[in-house]
Amino acid sequence: MEKNSVGKFSVSKGFRGGQYRNEYFTALAATSSLVASVACAGWSSPALPALRGPNSPIPVSPDEGSWIVSLLSIGSLFGPVICGLFVDRFGRRKVLLSSALPIVAGWLMIAFAQSVGMLYAARLLHGIGYGLAYSVTPIYLGEISSDAIRGSTGVLITVMAKLAFLFEYVVGPYVGFRALAWISLALPVVFCVVFFWMPETPYFLLAQGNERAARASLQWLRRSDGLEVQEELCRMSKLLLASKREGNPLNQLLCASSNRKSLAIILLLSLGMQLTGINAILGYSQTIFSRLALPLSAAELSIVLALVQLASVLLPTFLVDRAGRRPLLLISTAGSMLGLLICAIYFTLDETTSDVLSAEPGAAHGWVPFAGVLLFIISFAIGLATVPFAILGEVFPKHIKAAANAVFAVISSVIVFSVVKLFQVISDGAGTYVSFWIFTACTTVTGILIYFVIPETKGQSFERIQELMHHGRTNRMSDERIKKRPLLC
Repeated sequence: MEKNSVGKFSVSKGFRGGQYRNEYFTALAATSSLVASVACAGWSSPALPALRGPNSPIPVSPDEGSWIVSLLSIGSLFGPVICGLFVDRFGRRKVLLSSALPIVAGWLMIAFAQSVGMLYAARLLHGIGYGLAYSVTPIYLGEISSDAIRGSTGVLITVMAKLAFLFEYVVGPYVGFRALAWISLALPVVFCVVFFWMPETPYFLLAQGNERAARASLQWLRRSDGLEVQEELCRMSKLLLASKREGNPLNQLLCASSNRKSLAIILLLSLGMQLTGINAILGYSQTIFSRLALPLSAAELSIVLALVQLASVLLPTFLVDRAGRRPLLLISTAGSMLGLLICAIYFTLDETTSDVLSAEPGAAHGWVPFAGVLLFIISFAIGLATVPFAILGEVFPKHIKAAANAVFAVISSVIVFSVVKLFQVISDGAGTYVSFWIFTACTTVTGILIYFVIPETKGQSFERIQELMHHGRTNRMSDERIKKRPLLC
C-alpha cells in the first residue's frame, strides 16, 4: 500500500545533491496534463480556417465557429465541480489522471465527426477535462513543492500550456482536420503514462490517516529521510487538525477574513487575466492575422506567435522566486496594455479611415499590429499568465484549496466564454478595433488594482503568508517580525 502511494521510486537516503530534482520531475509530469488539456484550446486556431474553408469536412458559419471556440469554456465550468466533489475523497493524483478521459473522448468524436453537433459535444467534453486539469494541478503542485521552489513549479502550469498552443499551431495548419485530432489524442495518452508513476501528495495521505505513506511520499519528494521531513509532517498534522476544527471549507473560504482577502486577490487576478482578451486573441489568431497583408501566411505568423509565447513564459520560471510576484505583475500589465493599445490604434485607423494607411499588400505598417500582439504576448507571459497560479497555490490553507480553485476556475470559465463569444460578435458588428479598445481599458484598470491590492508573497512560508492576509500589507518592521517568527514545529 505504501509502495503504491509513492510510486516505483525509492528514497535516496541522505543524498542532498539536486535537492529539488524529484519535486521538479513530479511537477513536470503533473503539468503535462495541461499540455493535453490546453491543446484543446489551441486546436481552434488552425481548425476554424479549415472548417470555414472551401474544402471543409464540416462546413460551419461564423456564428457556429464562435460556438465551437467558446463551448470549451462552458464545459470547463463542470471541471471545478467534479474537482470539489472528488479531490478530497479519491485524492489529487487519481482525479488528475481522470481529467484525460473526457479529452480522449473529445478527440475521438472530432476524428469521427459528421456534423456540427458532434463538434459541439466534443468541445464540451474537452472543456470538462480542461477545467478539471486546471482545478487539480495547482492543488497537487502546492502540496508537493517546497517553499523555495513553490513559485517556479506553479509557473510550470503556464509554460506547459504555451507548449500546447505551440504544438497545435505548428502541426495544425499542415495536416488534415481529422489527422490533427488523431495526433492530438497522443497528448492525454502520454500524460497518463508518465503521471501514473508519480506519488500522491503527502498532505492528502496524511488527511486519510496514512502517516507511513505520507512520510514515504515526502521522503521521496524531498530526497531526504532526515529531521526536516518529520518537522514538515508535524506542520502538516497541525494544519490538518486546525482545518478539522474550522469545519466546512466553503464556509471558511467565505467567512474567514484572511480567506476573503485571499479570495478577492484571486478573483482580481482571474478577471485581470481574462479581460486582457488573451483567449480571444489566441483562439482567433489565424483569423486576425489573415487580415494583415504580410509576406508570411496567417499560419506562419501564428507559429511565430506561439514560439515567442513559449520563450516568454520560460523567463518567469527563473524570476518569480527571485524578482517577486508584484514586480512581475506590474511590468506585465504595463507591457500588455501598451501592446493592446498599439493594436487598438492600428485597427481603428484601418477600419474607420481610407487615406491614412496604405492598402498596398506588404506595406511596412502591416507589421505594426503583429508587433503589438507580440509585445502583448511577451508582457502577458512574464506575469499575468504565470504569477496568478503561483499565488493561487500560496494564499489559501491547504484544506480549502479545492474550494478556492473551484471558485477561481468557475469565474475564469464564465469570463473566458463571455470574452471569446463576444469578441466575434463585437468584431463583426462594430469592428475589431472596438474589441481591442475594451481589452486595453480592462488591462489598464487591472494594473491599477494590482498596484494597490496585491501583496508580495515571495519567499514566505504558508504561516507567514496567512499572517500577511490577516494584517494586510505590513511595514518593514512588521515584515521583519513575521520573517523571524518560528514555524509551527
